[in-house]
Amino acid sequence: MSTIAETAPRGRTRRRMRVDGWRWGGRIFLVFMLLYTALPMVWMLLTSIKSGFAAMQFPPQWWPDEPTLASYQKLLDPQNSVGQDFLRFFWNSLFVSTATTILSVIVAVPAAYAFSRFTFPGRNFLFFAVLLRNMFPAVIFLVPLFILMRALGLVNTHGSLILTYLTFGLPLAIWLLKGFYDNIPVQLEQAARIDGATRFQAFVLIVMPLSTPGIIATAIYSFIGAWNEYIYAYTFLSKNEQLTLPVGIQRFFSENTTDFPGLMAASFMMSVPVVVLFLVLQRYFVRALTEGAVKH
Repeated sequence: MSTIAETAPRGRTRRRMRVDGWRWGGRIFLVFMLLYTALPMVWMLLTSIKSGFAAMQFPPQWWPDEPTLASYQKLLDPQNSVGQDFLRFFWNSLFVSTATTILSVIVAVPAAYAFSRFTFPGRNFLFFAVLLRNMFPAVIFLVPLFILMRALGLVNTHGSLILTYLTFGLPLAIWLLKGFYDNIPVQLEQAARIDGATRFQAFVLIVMPLSTPGIIATAIYSFIGAWNEYIYAYTFLSKNEQLTLPVGIQRFFSENTTDFPGLMAASFMMSVPVVVLFLVLQRYFVRALTEGAVKH
């Protein structure tokens, strides 16, 4: 009996040590991934506060001897040409991304709800056909879309980018929201209908508040995709006053020299809105992904 009693605690100790080993391994992996993702941002920030000469030093130094905010002052000063261009590019990106996000939510919400709640001929085929575009790289559609936008007279307008980003962002937005609506019990809508509400009222008053995390996740995805896109913005826009940030910041490159501190400052400021948006709304994003992936 004593042998059995001694063996049981040893077994628990081994299991506890094994579990602790996995837990610590996971923590180490998370720390490694944090450093892997944060290191480029830190290097970009440190380079942006260096002078042009310090940024070209080899071997490079992490912290500059004389840090300066001259690059940020130049970018945010509307009195010089660089500041005027940067602020214009920033506003263009903000306008295109915001318009794309609003339209994506407006279109994806009813489309996902229809796929989730209604049965109609070809429903499954149409639903999976929506995702068919994601099987191909975006560059394949570059020439056909350019011909289409030229025929519509939308080249060198922000409308061409908004329509393109809307087309590319809708499949995943509909897929994400559809999975979220599947997890909202239909009995809640039925109860609202019994109390006298119409289907639209039940959708607005019952389903929409419950689907807020999914809608916010869809908005984040649409905004980030439109904010960071480069290929179509570079192809569809050629006028300086229409350029977005991903295309505009290449102005820091020239044939003979490159303003690395200015380039890094512009890149860091370009990444700030996305990082802030994700940090503020990340709990909604994680909740939407988890609730939309598991069917209750």
